[in-house]
Amino acid sequence: MTIDKDTPPQPAPAGEPPPDMPFRRLLYRFLFFDWLFRDVSAARNLFERHAAHQHNRKMSRYLPVYLRRWSFLTAFDFALGVLFEKVLQAGLLSAWCFTWSCVTFTGMVVITVAWLILNHARLS
Repeated sequence: MTIDKDTPPQPAPAGEPPPDMPFRRLLYRFLFFDWLFRDVSAARNLFERHAAHQHNRKMSRYLPVYLRRWSFLTAFDFALGVLFEKVLQAGLLSAWCFTWSCVTFTGMVVITVAWLILNHARLS
């Protein structure tokens, strides 16, 4: 079967990633949300800036999904820290897990602030 280069590729069924997406990219998109948004400062004029801002406001509806993912990571890292500290008496591993729970909690704060700004800030 030959594929013509001028025909567009068939879309993937709903809910499935494209078949040629590498796992690293899929994992990155699962955890980080920057690929959803457009850079407003890169706009060349007022119309492009407004369009990018409106796009970002529409895409902000996915931020609670990322917040839920990061809250799971925070709870998981904290639980591992408690497990390593109390059950296994591994101080260094527990410190490492508690540090990662602080890092993921900081990610949760960033996601929350971005969601609040995009949903509730008014343009002047």
